[in-house]
Amino acid sequence: MKRVLIVCGTGVATSTVVADKVRKHLAAVGIEAKIEQTKVTELHRGAKGYDLVVATTQVPASVDAPVVKGLSFLTGMGVEETLAEIEQKLSD
Repeated sequence: MKRVLIVCGTGVATSTVVADKVRKHLAAVGIEAKIEQTKVTELHRGAKGYDLVVATTQVPASVDAPVVKGLSFLTGMGVEETLAEIEQKLSD
């Protein structure tokens, strides 16, 4: 099972929307994943143990997991491309 961390400014509203979309997409393509949410200030220790971070904000350089920029989930532009990138990174 893959572990995915969704990161936004406060770890509440935006990350909840993104987590829901990512969860549904991964289930639809048959990738088992545990989706967790956090705020960006919690990343000062990195993201050990996660297979992927999806962030709607800038993340610290200390994050040691692959990061996908999730701003498209907020703008509505490029969502399919972002979901494809998430799927690809979790399939590697």
